[in-house]
Amino acid sequence: MSYNIWDPLHECLDRKDLERLQLERLRATLERVSKVDCYREKFKKSGVKPEDIHSLADIAKLPFTVKDDMRDNYPYGLFAVPMRDVVRIHSSSGTTGKPTVVGYSRKDLNDWTSLVARVMTAAGVGPEDIVHVAFGYGLFTGAFGLHYGAEKIGSAVIPMSGGNTERQLIILKDYGATALVCTPSYALTLADRIEKMGHDPRTYLSLKVGLFGGEPWSEELRRELEQRLNIVATDNYGLSEIVGPGVAGECLARKGMHIFEDHFYPEIIDPDTGEVLPPGEKGELVLTNLVQEAIPLIRYRTRDITRLHYEKCECGRTLVRMDKTMGRSDDMLIIKGVNVFPTQIEEVLFQVEGCEPHYQLVIEREGTLDTLEVQVEVNENIFFDEMRKQRAFVEMIEQRLASNIGLHAKVKLVEPSAIPRHEGKAARIIDKRNK
Repeated sequence: MSYNIWDPLHECLDRKDLERLQLERLRATLERVSKVDCYREKFKKSGVKPEDIHSLADIAKLPFTVKDDMRDNYPYGLFAVPMRDVVRIHSSSGTTGKPTVVGYSRKDLNDWTSLVARVMTAAGVGPEDIVHVAFGYGLFTGAFGLHYGAEKIGSAVIPMSGGNTERQLIILKDYGATALVCTPSYALTLADRIEKMGHDPRTYLSLKVGLFGGEPWSEELRRELEQRLNIVATDNYGLSEIVGPGVAGECLARKGMHIFEDHFYPEIIDPDTGEVLPPGEKGELVLTNLVQEAIPLIRYRTRDITRLHYEKCECGRTLVRMDKTMGRSDDMLIIKGVNVFPTQIEEVLFQVEGCEPHYQLVIEREGTLDTLEVQVEVNENIFFDEMRKQRAFVEMIEQRLASNIGLHAKVKLVEPSAIPRHEGKAARIIDKRNK
């Protein structure tokens, strides 16, 4: 197996040389953000000045940046360059309040494109590939980032955007796409639709690789997608507040996503106390921009739960690797005192023969206690089986959930296609507690 590397100079740096580069870039970034009112006030309140940072360990002295800082400074209050130097603006949807707005200088766009080129090269995509982008174009960063990254490495790009599954499949087949870019749940929807058309997804398309992101997904779902679509399924990570896709991506060894540390300084903290945790500990990922000009963020709390591994990878990269995100700290479910992420339930369900790869979690409140119902699609043989066998099947799943994650949840079997499909991120959780 070959491991292609887009930027050997930075992706294979000796750890000491990498840390020297990070410190140099961190100091320059701190000097840049010290001219931003929000950070000037933050530094004043915390009693720390940019010149107080003498080592990478000193970064723990700096205050965190959170999403509310971006909303409070809407739209351009965190920009570190004048608007004449901003050439692109993206933002979140703003469905839960003011949107978070990010800007890019010309250099930022060039850096972003190269970062995504690293992600795609690491996943095995090359100039001979045809890349089908099924993320929505617009203010969302995902589609544009992956589009220009694919063009950078010489791939042909199909800018399909999201939605219209029937047309997606026509174009995927007729145009001969070899790489698919979308959420993992939408890739699953595509596989389902091909089977409903009476075709075998493994041979119907020309796909070789899938680059999936935008939502947490389990190793079981990876295996499901690889088996059904006959592809290599790779994970990548990014968030619009930091740059978009291009923060990290898997190489073909698939033993974690390499964070591009020459651009981002990662930390893992205890989400409750903010304490920095040692390597290998699970916690919340915090990222600091090291080179971004327009809106460099210092110690941004991503709310994503993961862990970091610093051992050199077999691919040759020396960059730290992050585990698949388990979920967001603010999305973690606490049911009857048990902390659980949807991906943990997904892992259990996907190991049960007869369960289809579609489920929803319904949370309700009975008196003062929260309850969880796991609705899972099963094949027709099980759904239409006699009640006694159905009950035994349900009890088996409930026991596995209790054994694996310590959660006693009610399981409800639903027939195939009963759970809504989404042309983007899957809606896994229905919270009825406040209704």
